[in-house]
Amino acid sequence: MKRRMIGGMVMLAALVGGGWALAQASQGGKGKTLYDFNLTAIDGAPLPLSKFHGKVVLLVNTASFCGFTPQYEGLEKLQESYGPRGFTVLGVPSGDFMGQEYKSNKEISTFCQTKFGIRFPLSEKSHVVGPNAIGVYKWAAAELGMANIPKWNFHKYLIGRDGRLITAFGTRITPEDKQVKSAIESALAAPAA
Repeated sequence: MKRRMIGGMVMLAALVGGGWALAQASQGGKGKTLYDFNLTAIDGAPLPLSKFHGKVVLLVNTASFCGFTPQYEGLEKLQESYGPRGFTVLGVPSGDFMGQEYKSNKEISTFCQTKFGIRFPLSEKSHVVGPNAIGVYKWAAAELGMANIPKWNFHKYLIGRDGRLITAFGTRITPEDKQVKSAIESALAAPAA
């Protein structure tokens, strides 16, 4: 019964999110790049995404209490491996899916550092789906469509050196997956805009 309930809630979230994605696509967002958006870092400092100009970015909505939370380890390994070549993971903690995130940014930050040794940038806790989603996620929905919006935690968007979206990877595709690494390597090989 619990499994059915959770599955139904995921389906409801996907349907609601899907309608939201269509609305966002019809409202625009096309022509923008990652650099047109600003976030707030987990420590409260401004986090203009223009600071990643010329880098390949893997934008990931994260959560601390999810069955997929161990993906943090793989994300940190990607950061260590590809960071020196102009790559960064950018984590966006979110409680949008079953409230699987701490309430405070301080708790999230402490968890990420002590449990996984995370050194890649994290934004403050934010909405990534629905009408309250932050701008960069509305943009991604408009660019890639409803089939590629987050349907759960640890959804991944790959963004090229030019700030444009390349592709999305669903939750079940881990950071260690060959297709993720291959896409990152191809993006790193492309010239910066």
